[in-house]
Amino acid sequence: MSATVTAAMVVIGDEILSGRTKDRNIGHLAEVMTAIGIDLKEVRVVADDRDDIAAAVNAVRARYTYVFTTGGIGPTHDDITADSIAHAFGVPCEYDAKAYAMLEAHYAQRGLEFTEARKRMARMPAGAEHIDNPVSMAPGFRIGNVHVMAGVPAIFQAMLDNVVPTLKTGAKLLSDMVHCPYGEGTIGDALTQIQKNHPDTIIGSYPKYMDGSFWTELVVRSRDPEKLAAAKADIVAMIAALDAAKP
Repeated sequence: MSATVTAAMVVIGDEILSGRTKDRNIGHLAEVMTAIGIDLKEVRVVADDRDDIAAAVNAVRARYTYVFTTGGIGPTHDDITADSIAHAFGVPCEYDAKAYAMLEAHYAQRGLEFTEARKRMARMPAGAEHIDNPVSMAPGFRIGNVHVMAGVPAIFQAMLDNVVPTLKTGAKLLSDMVHCPYGEGTIGDALTQIQKNHPDTIIGSYPKYMDGSFWTELVVRSRDPEKLAAAKADIVAMIAALDAAKP
């Protein structure tokens, strides 16, 4: 079985924390990571503060295979992600010659001035590699295991599409769902024992309420289809036993 590959995400921006902007990138990244066999283990949301961004990135890049950041690489004064990542790695943040030439040509072709604000989008930590941006040209970048991308969902998704083929992937996490007509209070003890009996699976319990009654959606996850099937069989047997015990 392939080794487990893990990831974390750092979402950057005061606008996310204030509620002015509703994040749409976490769910997309989670879906993509799940599809290619990478476990997204942690998401942090950080304000536009250099030290806080650097601290968050340093914490997660030491723990996980990959880190993905979104936000803060635009042309305005509060777009400080490039500086913050450079600070995290202890390298200078400088104009990247390739990015500078590419953006200069892009704006010239559009008949727009290559302003100091637009030039900011060509800055990245020394030694970083480009992540292509087919939507608006300004590249993201990768340094170490950290992938730095735009916060605008369409641009983030396009950048991520370019990143995915470069990633090491793991065994895909399989899942199956069992409808349980009983509430968590009824099944809690038995379900805990089933989880102990199947340590190579993850059993999620999601309570539901409808039409005056409680029921539970049980989701079993594992990278091994046989172990998943065995845990599911025990859950089905648990439900059957509860059915049989009803007066």
